[in-house]
Amino acid sequence: MGKSAAQVFPPGEFLKEELDARGWSQVELAEIIGRPSRVISEILAGKRAITPETAVALGDAFSTGAEFWMNLESQYQLSRVRSEPNAVTRRAKLYSLYPVRDMIKRGWIESSSNLDLLESQFLDYFGVSSFDDTPKFAHAARKASYENVSTAQVAWLIRAGKIARALSADKFSQSRLSKAMGELRGCLELVDSVHAVPAILAKAGVRMVIVEALSGSKIDGACFWLNKEAPVVALALRFDRVDNFWHTLLHELDHVAHGEGQATPIVEVDMLGEDAAALSSIEARANQAAAEFSVPEAELEAFIALVDPLFTDQKIVGFAKRLHVHPGIVVGQLQKRKLVPWQYHRKYLEKVREHIVGNALTDGFGNALPTSL
Repeated sequence: MGKSAAQVFPPGEFLKEELDARGWSQVELAEIIGRPSRVISEILAGKRAITPETAVALGDAFSTGAEFWMNLESQYQLSRVRSEPNAVTRRAKLYSLYPVRDMIKRGWIESSSNLDLLESQFLDYFGVSSFDDTPKFAHAARKASYENVSTAQVAWLIRAGKIARALSADKFSQSRLSKAMGELRGCLELVDSVHAVPAILAKAGVRMVIVEALSGSKIDGACFWLNKEAPVVALALRFDRVDNFWHTLLHELDHVAHGEGQATPIVEVDMLGEDAAALSSIEARANQAAAEFSVPEAELEAFIALVDPLFTDQKIVGFAKRLHVHPGIVVGQLQKRKLVPWQYHRKYLEKVREHIVGNALTDGFGNALPTSL
């Protein structure tokens, strides 16, 4: 027959070869199979599909069997659907690589029925030229070294970086940070005092942004720098608790104080469930610094020795007042040491989100920022 079905030519091409091989005209074939000559003409021109009835007739006429002609027709029709790069395959790859639905829902990517436009938006967002490239977060050193960081977390980091660049802050210095830390110490006692945190940090040259985590990303916060000069602390507020807010913030500020996060961002994931034994020395140090800042270890050890195991409301509140910290911070540290069950004293783990999102540049939690950010 010359051409094979694998080449996905219209069935009319094969029919023409059969006619030429036998020296039959279209009219003669029409008379042989008992069909109007217009049917044969339209099949040859690719304007008519071969029906099962016509396939049986052609199979009998050319001794090929009806299946041959039906297979030709099926392959041709499938090839027409796939004449462009398979849209289903392209979308499947896009969804497997990136959190498409979440990013569109959050307004980070504009929804579009045009697949080319949708793909180009994701390439631009992640700063890659091909879907085979690994997404990179353009931080200070313009270098990526993400170990066990998911694409959803990279997407979150990129969004945090864009938002941070839209913020203004004083020039960073260690002396200004030290002064800011003293001011933050005065915010630990009352939960609504967190509203002052972004402004305090901005005076020290630290940009603080809040970006709600994408579904399943389990990210709590990150420390990175813009142009090696401007530190950024990004929080996800995944756990809306006063103790977690302060621990995450102070943890990231310890990274800032040590100039960490400049070569690659430092990303904190699932801090409530972290295994102390698995932490690096840097992370363990940052955890210790965060805890020490709010509740000095010597003070906590003395309190534990005095009241353990009777951690009553009265004793916890009295200890917190003496230190001028919120009782929820004390409860959080006791829970971390497994001295207080997770279900106890939960009334002190007050929510902070409502006090902070209106005072910090926030993406998520009902706040929609422009796509350009």
